[in-house]
Amino acid sequence: MSSSIPGHGMPAPGSGPRSAPVARISRSALTANARAARARGIHSFSPSIFEADAWGHGAELVRSVLAAEQFVPDPAARDTLSAASLLGLPGVAPGVTPALRLTGTVLSVKDLRAGEGVSYGYAFRAPADTRVALVTGGYAQGIVRALGGAVDVSIAGEPHRIVGRVAMDVCVVEIRDAGVRRGDEVLFLGDPAAGEPSLGDWMDATDLQAAELITMIGLRAIREEAP
Repeated sequence: MSSSIPGHGMPAPGSGPRSAPVARISRSALTANARAARARGIHSFSPSIFEADAWGHGAELVRSVLAAEQFVPDPAARDTLSAASLLGLPGVAPGVTPALRLTGTVLSVKDLRAGEGVSYGYAFRAPADTRVALVTGGYAQGIVRALGGAVDVSIAGEPHRIVGRVAMDVCVVEIRDAGVRRGDEVLFLGDPAAGEPSLGDWMDATDLQAAELITMIGLRAIREEAP
């Protein structure tokens, strides 16, 4: 399910349908998080949960999950289901699962010789011969510039560092001798309980709050509903 926000989910110019990162919103994760809240005795939610298109997760999807789990709006209730708990953001209720999974795609790979640089201003120069991958996703889709040189992505289950300055629609990842090829999936954000890249790492790298980061991503990336 894609958002109906004008301009939302449009691919980067001059490339194919997966030329922008994809934010997949898991209905099952939302449902599990709602049921965990109900097990703690919470049965209502504040209407603020729908702000900014449900924090970039899609108000229609979130509304349908809440209705299916029989949550009712009650802004005056003492204990309500928070957006952070429902969406599985860091630092809230224990055991919640992130509902949003952000992936990109490898556009190309290249060798980088010692001393050669990548991206704007060559902020990263290879200390030794290495290989890098150009990956869909940049600051225009919520992968903010401060992440360059600070966080890892996952390709085929292995961590690889974003290097250099993040550009508008792409970023560069050092892959060294990994067998990465054009078209491979790149995981920006997943479930930290499974050892996947975490929104908490992004918070540490950027000094931004989880709500700010996740909303930017959900509103700017291609968004799809997942089981």
